[in-house]
Amino acid sequence: MKAFLIDPLLDDRLAEVKRRFEGVEEALSSPEVLADPKRIRELSQERSWLEPIVICGTELRAALQECEGAIELIGTSEDPEMAALAEEEARILEGRIEILTGKAKELLIPPDPLGDRPAVIEIRAGTGGDEAGLFAADLMRMYRLYAERAGWAIELVDISEGIPGAVKEAVFTVRGKGVYGRLRRESGVHRVQRVPATESQGRIHTSAATVAVLPEAEDVDVDIDPNELRIDTFRSSGPGGQSVNTTDSAIRITHIPTGLVVSCQDEKSQHKNKAKALKVLRSRLLDLKIAESEAERARERKTQIGTGDRSAKIRTYNFPQNRVTDHRIGLTLYCLSEILDGDLEEVTTALRLAEQQERMEEREA
Repeated sequence: MKAFLIDPLLDDRLAEVKRRFEGVEEALSSPEVLADPKRIRELSQERSWLEPIVICGTELRAALQECEGAIELIGTSEDPEMAALAEEEARILEGRIEILTGKAKELLIPPDPLGDRPAVIEIRAGTGGDEAGLFAADLMRMYRLYAERAGWAIELVDISEGIPGAVKEAVFTVRGKGVYGRLRRESGVHRVQRVPATESQGRIHTSAATVAVLPEAEDVDVDIDPNELRIDTFRSSGPGGQSVNTTDSAIRITHIPTGLVVSCQDEKSQHKNKAKALKVLRSRLLDLKIAESEAERARERKTQIGTGDRSAKIRTYNFPQNRVTDHRIGLTLYCLSEILDGDLEEVTTALRLAEQQERMEEREA
């Protein structure tokens, strides 16, 4: 039985993390850092990422050393029973080494710094007329039910409706633990293939809706000059209480340099609508910053998982075949009704694992 050897590149990275972890520990006890709350927060976050890697690396090296000892005993022991026990122990340790190696590689992928942010989701009906609006409403319901399953809260920002049951455009915020990290890969074009209720000859139509998932921006993320904003008020439309539809409480904000326009009419208060609209505007501007900074990396990647490219067709919902296909990873599931009822976990998990694998391969290249 051959001795198990750690990948030299992985060994170097684990050693580098350990040195950095020790440096962070030392820095956290220095008077200069203790006097700077922002620096304490940054180092504490880095420490929380580094510590599991250091623990995993220590366990991996210990398992390698034990395995080496067991293999040595197999070759030197004159007692057949002892040699057999050593061989069994070596096999168990080899399995543990494989598991710890995979875990270490996964832990070495830096966490998404925005993963725990709330997500601003924008859904817009695309090609397909009224059927596209009905599909957009289906997607909105799907994300609402998924959020309920996860224990998240949803806050409506703006909605524009079409025919009964259809949505032209909807903007809402989802809040909870790990929301943006789990939902951000939903950005893109969602396509539906089904027979519309208005189709008398039973022909299958293809329609589409676009989904944009943005991290909710904090004030420090984006600096907005009030002089670059045009703010208009108008009377709310659609369902609502008496005062919602009889006062100019709805707000439309235009960011003049980028041309971005955000509307909010969900609240009775003009002030609250303005605050909500500004939050969405900040999120869109932050999304633009992220897209610009990652443009080169996105061009080099083999897939578009996580790039947020809203022009790319990412998923097809085929009603006649009860099929959902995610085109980025070639995942096909025959449980369309369950997915539209909010059972998205298998899809989101598969996308997350595929992205992790790709990022590991990038780091090893």
